[in-house]
Amino acid sequence: MNVKIIKPPEGGVVRAIASKSEAHRLLICAGLADTETFVGCPESSEDIDATARCLAAMGATVEHTREGYSVSPVDRSQISKLECGMDCGESGSTLRFILPVCGALGIRASIQMGGRLPERPLSALYEEMTAHGCRLSAQGVNPLICEGRLRSGKYTIPGNISSQFVSGLLFALPLLEGDSIIQVAGVLESRPYVDITLDVLRAFGVEVTEMRNAETTLIRNSEFGIRNAETGVAAFHVFGGRVFRSPGVVRAGGDWSNAAFWFSLGAICQGGVTCIGLDPDSRQGDRAVLPLLERFGADIKSENGAVTVSPGTLRGIDIDAGDTPDLVPALAAVACVAEGRTTIRNAGRLRIKESDRLRTVAETFSNLGADIKETEDGIEITGKKRLTGGSVISFGDHRIAMSAAILSAACTGPVVIEGAEAVRKSYPGFFDDFKTLGGDIIIQIPSTCGRN
Repeated sequence: MNVKIIKPPEGGVVRAIASKSEAHRLLICAGLADTETFVGCPESSEDIDATARCLAAMGATVEHTREGYSVSPVDRSQISKLECGMDCGESGSTLRFILPVCGALGIRASIQMGGRLPERPLSALYEEMTAHGCRLSAQGVNPLICEGRLRSGKYTIPGNISSQFVSGLLFALPLLEGDSIIQVAGVLESRPYVDITLDVLRAFGVEVTEMRNAETTLIRNSEFGIRNAETGVAAFHVFGGRVFRSPGVVRAGGDWSNAAFWFSLGAICQGGVTCIGLDPDSRQGDRAVLPLLERFGADIKSENGAVTVSPGTLRGIDIDAGDTPDLVPALAAVACVAEGRTTIRNAGRLRIKESDRLRTVAETFSNLGADIKETEDGIEITGKKRLTGGSVISFGDHRIAMSAAILSAACTGPVVIEGAEAVRKSYPGFFDDFKTLGGDIIIQIPSTCGRN
């Protein structure tokens, strides 16, 4: 579908949806647990559905209600006899989490992938799984076939490719008989996502010990939190033979990644935006959006569980996106109207997302009148007071569609987003909430007449 924004939002109040990152992890642990678990997650999405669908293929019973998911776990006494056909859709998290779990359980799995997912990297997870007992079809082949069973041992994963490789192994290795080590070479980027995984495992009674050698140091990230130094090496000691013990009821917190779009909108629209339902102490790295917007010059207020972002005198800043790459599209929209230059760096991994996000952010915002260019590992933007608007395409990428929508608040003319249904991947109700904040849209269904 195409969406024509004829009036941008003026501001207001919106409730954060449930975190997709937390929901994936909670569902997987629930599927591996000793008894039934209820996962509180009122909202769903195509990505969350993909994880639920794969767990069901493994023999779990997953029932979605208005409040969340009731999960009866897989029967691990029978599961090694299964031959499972799975459909990951376009969810990279689902693939990278489920694949090592299949290896640990000895399932013969045929995993179907959609969109760009077959093109997205599986090295070095692929090589480590094959070195430890699994047989996998060639990378890029769709469906991906997984056979054999993982062995415990030492696994080495570069820290600068995908933290999801580490998380996938953290789910899988406790299921093996012996202890294992996950050695992370270099900087573990997107570290907050691994912290979420460790917290969820702990909630299900699975403890993992983090180890640091004498060479590892810590440095303060000027924008948010702590990161490993460039020469640091982290490792995780995973105890084998663990039982995932259901806590009965668990809940996914509010999603800071998607709330970042509303906060960025609040920085550039007239009335500001208040978001409720977010945990200020969440492990989600994307809560870094608030200090970053404050550095831009936006006004931030937090009171009684509600966070409000309002416009201020916006000025360009330098952003290291190493730990928070998903924030780039939303923050780039703010940069388009911030005085001076904004440089976003250390974001090269965005080239292997649902789209090449460095290229597609630059192309999308340029078509709306922004002064923006991509660099090898980032984006440079020189802000303007107002943009023109225009017609853009989503590139099948949910974050491109949402960032174009919020940037309409800075445009003098209408904005048309082709392929706007891409938001269903993470936030199916995005345009409903967009209208709640005062936006006026026309949904256009492209004609298929004359097409084969």
